[in-house]
Amino acid sequence: MTPNLQIELRRFISSNVVSKLNKFYFENDALLIKGIDVSIGTVLMGLYNRAEESDFYKGITSMIQDDSTFYQEVDFTSGRILSVDDCYRLEGNSLLKEIFTNKKGRISEMISNEVGIKSETAREILNFSALLVVSYLKNNIQIVESLKLLLEDQKRDILNSIPPGIKIILGFSCYETVEEKNQSIGRSIFTLFGHNFFSF
Repeated sequence: MTPNLQIELRRFISSNVVSKLNKFYFENDALLIKGIDVSIGTVLMGLYNRAEESDFYKGITSMIQDDSTFYQEVDFTSGRILSVDDCYRLEGNSLLKEIFTNKKGRISEMISNEVGIKSETAREILNFSALLVVSYLKNNIQIVESLKLLLEDQKRDILNSIPPGIKIILGFSCYETVEEKNQSIGRSIFTLFGHNFFSF
């Protein structure tokens, strides 16, 4: 069965994880959850943008070592993160540099602005989310071979979870997902006949 990546990754973000993270950040729980959700979607679309680069996915997953503190703290079978400490501050940073190169700082600032959380929080949950996504892929290495197709298939739903400013930084149009939604129903009269149809 083809996994829905966002649903699979969201199940790791339990109320217990949010509570433990908030010992570091003191944010509103709902905003912290939204920030993590946006960060997960952002990392997935960052990976989507690197799909044409040969062996990029294998290379990024190989950066997660088996003895990595974060990797050992995730129970992938039950979908739980067993312990939350600040190891991801260092471990996630190198992954983000690979995925986003020089856009990492702009993306974390935009998450802060769009979600309404502190800049520091946005930076750290982006690190956390990158580690979670890449660790999940390492543990489910069979997905990596078809990751490009999987992300292409789930692209619309992932983009719908990302605020407009972040989409633009990632190179996507703000209107792309709206247009895709309307394709199955057909275009509106306004689109079909052009703007001059309503000009008298």
